[in-house]
Amino acid sequence: MSNQAFQKELAAKIKGTILCDEPMHLHTSWRIGGPADIFVDVAGEDDIAEVLILCKKHKVPCQVVGRGSNLLVLDKGIRGVVLHIGKGLSQNVWQTNGQVQAGAGGLLMNLVRETVQQGLGGLEWAAGIPGSVGGAVWMNAGAYGEFMGNFVTHVNVIEYTGCKRQIFLPELDFAYRKSGLMDLAAVITSITLKLQPRDAVLSQKKIEELLALRQKNQPLEYPSAGSVFKNPGNDHAGRLSEAAGCKGLTVGGAQVSLKHGNFIINTGEATAADVLALIGQVQKKVKEAFGIDLQQEIKTIGEI
Repeated sequence: MSNQAFQKELAAKIKGTILCDEPMHLHTSWRIGGPADIFVDVAGEDDIAEVLILCKKHKVPCQVVGRGSNLLVLDKGIRGVVLHIGKGLSQNVWQTNGQVQAGAGGLLMNLVRETVQQGLGGLEWAAGIPGSVGGAVWMNAGAYGEFMGNFVTHVNVIEYTGCKRQIFLPELDFAYRKSGLMDLAAVITSITLKLQPRDAVLSQKKIEELLALRQKNQPLEYPSAGSVFKNPGNDHAGRLSEAAGCKGLTVGGAQVSLKHGNFIINTGEATAADVLALIGQVQKKVKEAFGIDLQQEIKTIGEI
């Protein structure tokens, strides 16, 4: 089946936006990435099911992305369909027992702000972390000793067959920068989180302190994907990178930040190939200096 015919059938089934040859650099925080054959910005859960069913029916590859904050899309782009989980699934439904059903496509920072407005606490540590709620849960994002998995009660997903399902602990199997969701052929649609009552003034003060700390220590003035490497054991990848002399290393338009050794920034015209080459250099230097193999935290998709 041709892309044109597939797109026509897709358009008849869904309410969301369909774009062809969509540059993925417009949809990643690194501002890097080649075109997606078909980019679908879904309007809701029904769209997700329809896209997954059609892709399976016609054997079209399907790649799910959120807000693109922990993602490197390679330079030749993505074949098949990119299923974008964004504004169409960004609504948060607040309950009276301190729980919230958070839309997977919503921005994590927006959820943090809403918790304060609701007089609830627990997510202050996530202030300043870019990306979607769904992505943060999928990879069990964390900071300052806290993790998303600490607050999740269950997750709503749509399996690649188009069927809806709820997933509870312990199947979620949260660990450092990992969850059981990574091994499932399913798309996260919403997450239910359990939070605790907290004084809004104290929560806001904590958020402002953490935002100031991030501004001081992280290169927020440049496009990046946040931390590139996982912290190994009881050490920090940023410290190892700096101690191995990696700060300021440059390949093309990609550079290891002078502010933080675990950030690779796009200085203006970086390609995915530049970033991959620089990742390899950092790994080599850290291995030679400390005998430690740094593992990528970022997800890489597409064709090189």
